[in-house]
Amino acid sequence: MKVITRILAGGIILAAYFTAAQPVSFEIVSNTSAPGSAASNAPAVAVVIPAPPRPNTAIIPQLNRGFLRQHTNNVEVARKGDIDLLFMGDSITDWWRNSGRGTGTNGAIPYGGKAVFEKYFGAMKVANFGIAGDTTQGVLFRLRDGEGEGYKPKAIMLMIGTNNTGGNSPPEIAMGVADVVFELRKDFPDAKILLLAIFPRDRANSSVRAKITEINKIIAALHDNRHVFFMDIGPKFLAEDGSIPRDIMSDGLHPTNKGYEIWAEAVHDTLASLMQ
Repeated sequence: MKVITRILAGGIILAAYFTAAQPVSFEIVSNTSAPGSAASNAPAVAVVIPAPPRPNTAIIPQLNRGFLRQHTNNVEVARKGDIDLLFMGDSITDWWRNSGRGTGTNGAIPYGGKAVFEKYFGAMKVANFGIAGDTTQGVLFRLRDGEGEGYKPKAIMLMIGTNNTGGNSPPEIAMGVADVVFELRKDFPDAKILLLAIFPRDRANSSVRAKITEINKIIAALHDNRHVFFMDIGPKFLAEDGSIPRDIMSDGLHPTNKGYEIWAEAVHDTLASLMQ
């Protein structure tokens, strides 16, 4: 078992544990002792040579080319400054600005966060730098390429990592989240970071749900109650049996207006306090 440790600003230590999941190669070392000697009768030795570790793509800054236009727009917003609260993340964050589309269950509006945003955050100076489909490595790239300078937010709400679940292990994703937090602390040393646990998705017994649970257990260690504040509001979206009601997340991933209402109610007072 390999232990990777990152020491973050403010004394945060995150340890991610990686098992030897990579394949190993074997090399047979022949016996080269002189014929007739006692050693020559010993069997050949099998030496296990570990394969080179797989790079953790979750911590290597890289942006999907399809996101460049939105990234450029975010940089322009950053350069103008006058931002008190930063939303950073993927589609779940991005769609706070969506009016919604389609027909939902029990009158809920799928993908509709806009009206809820105006209700809870409309009076605040908020920049929404969420980009649908983005990953931890994408956020790292964006912060280092202009989205992490030009303004001084008082508070940041961050949730990222669900789009990494298809290609990275939970410890790798947790390390990616930690690197994003580290980058935010470096770029905005005076800001308070509300780090949200990755929201539940899919069925209660699905592999991706289990993966997200493991990620959240690791990144909870980033909480220091001074600069970084971890909050898990995931259970608020679930029914008693662990399922996600369709009027809360119509596709089992993205909140409806009802889901955004649950989210806003859960974080509004905390964010307001962090901005003081």
